Amino acid sequence: MSTPPLDWPALMRLGLRDLRLRPGDFWALTPAELMLMAGLDAAPGPLTRARLEELAARYPDHRKGESDDPNK
Repeated sequence: MSTPPLDWPALMRLGLRDLRLRPGDFWALTPAELMLMAGLDAAPGPLTRARLEELAARYPDHRKGESDDPNK
């Protein structure tokens, strides 16, 4: 699977017009840095039930061998 080519005109409009970067500053950035500055970075999605269960298994509320019963 190939990566689609970068849309340089759109990136230039974003950097030079919308973010008001100077040309030298724009060309010094990587596309990933530009997207981060524009708030278009890949943010994690919503917390799903599956992700919550994965996190609960990875970070349990108690150590192995400890009881869930607070009276014990």
